[in-house]
Amino acid sequence: MSKTISLSDHFNSARLLRYTLPTIVMMVFTSIYGVVDGIFVSNFAGKTPFAAVNLIYPPFMVIGAIGFMMGTGGSALVAKILGEGDRQRANSTFSLIVYTTIVVGVVISSALFALLEPVARWLGAEGEMLDYCVRYGRILTLALPMFLLQGMFQPFMVAADRPSLGLIISLCAGCTNIVLDYLLIVPCGLGLEGAAIATAMSQCVAGIVPLVYFGHRNKSMLRLGRTRWDGGALLQTCLNGSSEMATNVSASIVVMLYNYQLLRYIGEDGVAAYGVIGYVLFIFIAIFLGYSTGSAPIVSYNFGARNWDELRGVVRRSGRLIVIISVGLTILAEVLSAPLSRLFVGYDEGLFELTHRALSIYSVSFLLCGVNIYTSSLFTALNNGVISAVISFSRALVFECGAVLLIPLFFGIDGIWWAITFAEGAALIMSLAMLLRYRHRYHY
Repeated sequence: MSKTISLSDHFNSARLLRYTLPTIVMMVFTSIYGVVDGIFVSNFAGKTPFAAVNLIYPPFMVIGAIGFMMGTGGSALVAKILGEGDRQRANSTFSLIVYTTIVVGVVISSALFALLEPVARWLGAEGEMLDYCVRYGRILTLALPMFLLQGMFQPFMVAADRPSLGLIISLCAGCTNIVLDYLLIVPCGLGLEGAAIATAMSQCVAGIVPLVYFGHRNKSMLRLGRTRWDGGALLQTCLNGSSEMATNVSASIVVMLYNYQLLRYIGEDGVAAYGVIGYVLFIFIAIFLGYSTGSAPIVSYNFGARNWDELRGVVRRSGRLIVIISVGLTILAEVLSAPLSRLFVGYDEGLFELTHRALSIYSVSFLLCGVNIYTSSLFTALNNGVISAVISFSRALVFECGAVLLIPLFFGIDGIWWAITFAEGAALIMSLAMLLRYRHRYHY
């Protein structure tokens, strides 16, 4: 970039894309190295370990949502405080959020390590799959505090005006995962355990590097240091980030429900096919999340500064960009459904056909989900976590759980794949209604 972009700048569409691009790439790359995990496990360990990974991973996503909640909710609050001109309070609040996240991560990690086998049984794992779930999960549990920090620091990198640094850290973590995936799974022959170690090490990189960066004197607007207990700030952080928490928790619950339905209708192949969809979904949703996360501090800053004209312009330009991106991603997903399916499960023709059809149907939902994700993020940025949570909770849990239970009754197996589109359509109606209702209060 020829010129550093700051939160206080004027943002046209081109500048919005420039500012959010590092966060988009960071989110996408984080998703891609998760996809690489899946490719290596599926092709070198087999479809049973691959299904086991997709069965046991949702609980980790539920817990990881705590970190993302602290990051999105905390960055919205801290960016607002920076907009008000109180940098000392912003740093104190930032430090409190980081320290709290570490403590929570250590406590949960200890508890989950002991409870992992019962959790895997509750999810439906048994026999060989149960063994794979426990072996994979216990390694990931050891790095759980770093996983929470990874999710927390991603939004804060943007709030600190260092989105490019966040991208570099994400690239380093991703490369660590990809290289170790190959070395540990292929030459070393560690199979599923190799994939778990690679993931855990990448999470350590993504959690420790920003911790060190913010812990020392740096050129950003934020630095770790002394803090004091501020229950109000933590409560506001949790309320602001509750929608993101609701989204991640609900999405994980929905994955468990999908796996339950697929085991009933199809069996192990259904779980494997949905695993492929999940990896593709991570990448495409990451684009929407990246843009929403990258642009949120701009909204929060201008909201704190009461710069209504700039706030209005950012929101309206973002809406147009989200629609354009949604159409492009839907077309791309349809075109790539066959190649991506073959990349993961091309060794099994029956599983390939199932996955290809499922992904083709599921991809229609990308046309609708972008607006829902951005709307929820917008209300978080405006420090209205309640409305954001209502949208996220309804979208990711109420509508989708209802759809995945009811639609298959009418359309059979295909109904499982169509459920997400029905859910996103219902959520879109709610999102548009909330945008209209609150447009005068927030001046967008």
